[in-house]
Amino acid sequence: MEYTILNLEVTDGVALVKINRPKALNALNTRFFQEMDAMIEDVSGMQDVKVMVITGEGKAFVAGADIAEMVNKSPEEGTAFSKVGQNTFNSIEKMDIPVIAAINGFALGGGLELAMSCDIRIASSKARFGQPEVNLGLIPGYAGTQRLPRLAGKGDALMLLLTGDMIGAGEALRMGLVQKVVEPEQLTDEVMNLAKTIASKGPQAVKKVKKVVREGLQTDFESGSNLESKQFGSLFGKGSEGEEGMKAFLEKRKPEW
Repeated sequence: MEYTILNLEVTDGVALVKINRPKALNALNTRFFQEMDAMIEDVSGMQDVKVMVITGEGKAFVAGADIAEMVNKSPEEGTAFSKVGQNTFNSIEKMDIPVIAAINGFALGGGLELAMSCDIRIASSKARFGQPEVNLGLIPGYAGTQRLPRLAGKGDALMLLLTGDMIGAGEALRMGLVQKVVEPEQLTDEVMNLAKTIASKGPQAVKKVKKVVREGLQTDFESGSNLESKQFGSLFGKGSEGEEGMKAFLEKRKPEW
């Protein structure tokens, strides 16, 4: 499809997706979800892409959903709009390749929900986070009530969800919402270096790590461990990625993936 909100750049196995609606602080609307669904499909079909990065143009990552689009919705339309966002963010989470959020500014409401659907989150020291829906008489609609407690714990999640308060990058780091905080001018280099490091590893191993962690968190420990063993074994055998990686190690050379 023709992209009007999202921009894509591919470099060294990394797909950089920029949300380009800065005058609206990159607010999420129906067009965004349509384009992001198409982008996920396009990037998933690129054999040379090993990692995807999502960031925002301007001073916001995403400052929330588009209130002007939501204000006149009926209960049924509100439910449908929630499911649209949940489906898109679930698709991000279920991508075979890792997805990194480069949080350059405000990550509020749907913006924080988008960031939480990514696998790793790196934030600018100027980034701000929150789920302010209660300020509007609403609750999160894109699975924020589900992902936030799983990442930050029940207490910190409820504090954010019930107060609607914003927190800074340092507090988000303490809660486990982000994995690292860097100065604004370092964000792009930091995230791209991380993405390229991941992209240089065994591509099947990287995909299987994501698969086992994601599915393991949805089941019991024993079932998750059995899944790990099965996927571990799948990387062995003649002509396998594991064989190449281990031979390269023994021969003191770089593996050829």
